[in-house]
Amino acid sequence: MDLATLALFIPACFALNMSPGPNNLLSLNNASSHGLRNACLAGIGRLIAFAGMIALAAMGLAVVLHTSEMLFTGVKVLGAAYLFYIAWQLWRAPVEQAAPATAQQARLFRLARQEFWVAAGNPKAILIFTAFLPQFIKLGSPIPVSEQFAWLGGMFLLLEWLAIAIYSWVGAYLRRWFNEPRQRRMFNRTSAVLLSCAGLGLLAARRG
Repeated sequence: MDLATLALFIPACFALNMSPGPNNLLSLNNASSHGLRNACLAGIGRLIAFAGMIALAAMGLAVVLHTSEMLFTGVKVLGAAYLFYIAWQLWRAPVEQAAPATAQQARLFRLARQEFWVAAGNPKAILIFTAFLPQFIKLGSPIPVSEQFAWLGGMFLLLEWLAIAIYSWVGAYLRRWFNEPRQRRMFNRTSAVLLSCAGLGLLAARRG
């Protein structure tokens, strides 16, 4: 892959990674509630979902989602419902001190599972991989198309990990401002409202 392609791909890709979608908002809230390390590790769930989507896009199976109105609608309704469920949990979340260390492993798994399902429940994500990544594929290149797709997908995941770290760092920084129960409750409920708005936006999304 030549430098000119990378010079175009990396900034455009990182702009997508940094867009304030539901997953990035989740990382922000997770870091604020559970710490930087837990939020970054929970982001592995998102990366697994995106890796699966990239594989589907590379195999051409995303075309099925792109052409099937029923499948697209089903995925986005389930995704929006899950966002509303997380928002409801945040709205009602207790604001006491963090759980003891013995509960950290179970909590981390729960956070990673949330990241996975929020990513997997967004059908627009796989369509982004179908529409965005192929623009940087060189058909006349000696490198096979599948290998180029793998390299681009790998770089996307690395940049996504960086975005997770940045949003988590911001969330961890904000944590000091929300130590009091009243402030914590306000932050949780603001996040709940924003996630609900993301759910409404997902319901309004079209295949386009």
